[in-house]
Amino acid sequence: MHEKKSLFKRIKHRIELVGVKFLFLLPSVLPLKFAVKLGGTLGIIAFDIFRVRRKVSLENLKRAFGDKYSEKELKSIARRSYVNFAKSMVEFASLRRFSRDREKLVRLVKFDGLEILDSCLERGKGVLTVTGHFGSWELMGAAVSAMGYPVDFLVGEQSNTLVDNLINDLRRSAGIGIISRGIAAKGVFRSLKNNRVVALLSDQDARRSGIFVDFFSTPASTFQGAAQFSYRSGAPIVCCFIVRNPDETHRVVFTEPIEPNCDGDKESEIERLTQEHTKVLEQFVTRYPDHYFWSHRRWKTKPPEKMD
Repeated sequence: MHEKKSLFKRIKHRIELVGVKFLFLLPSVLPLKFAVKLGGTLGIIAFDIFRVRRKVSLENLKRAFGDKYSEKELKSIARRSYVNFAKSMVEFASLRRFSRDREKLVRLVKFDGLEILDSCLERGKGVLTVTGHFGSWELMGAAVSAMGYPVDFLVGEQSNTLVDNLINDLRRSAGIGIISRGIAAKGVFRSLKNNRVVALLSDQDARRSGIFVDFFSTPASTFQGAAQFSYRSGAPIVCCFIVRNPDETHRVVFTEPIEPNCDGDKESEIERLTQEHTKVLEQFVTRYPDHYFWSHRRWKTKPPEKMD
């Protein structure tokens, strides 16, 4: 019985790999602008026809913004969020194309605040860059690498190792180093010691292992990784976000560093650092709500005192 399940799993993973390869192939052979536009259309289909996690997205938007927007406006924001996400996935699938023409990537993405990154790197302790599922975040990492910065991604592991390897190979083709969560601490500290830029996504529900900080005035279980690494290494946290322009070019914004107090109480510092980078994310999501990935159940885990 176990052998049958194992065989079924291997076959299933192979089929998934073929499907992902096919999806990655289309953007690599189509003209980029056409592929991105097609991706946007698929986003609309996912929202309006298949309604993939549509209810979750609308509930999250309502929780975040309350009565700031009408129901019609919330639907419009959610629909544009799906469009932006689909376009971002097309751009991610196109990373190998950019690896052959880095100048094209540099022309596609402009930067605000690179001097902040430079200033932090001059200290020799590395930099922890924190962002969320906001805009074309994979493209942002590739663009920073194309500018000559040594970038490593701290990545989660997919259950399908074949797909996981394909995705990480795509990142590597853009000059991005990979740090697996399985060796997270060791890998991150090694990168920081080598004065590299370590990029983390810190906006998903961290379940019971997270720390609760406010996100849109509601406690949200948040990964402590960025704060822990910053406190233990002395490396600053720099939040960064990529904003899509109407002509499908992009602007990357780096914000002022969040400095750790390595002599302060550890628990208090971890909470402060986590709250601060979460607050910066909230500010950018408020400014560009259609750039955020609303379909994730961000507030799924409740603080202990609110559990049944």
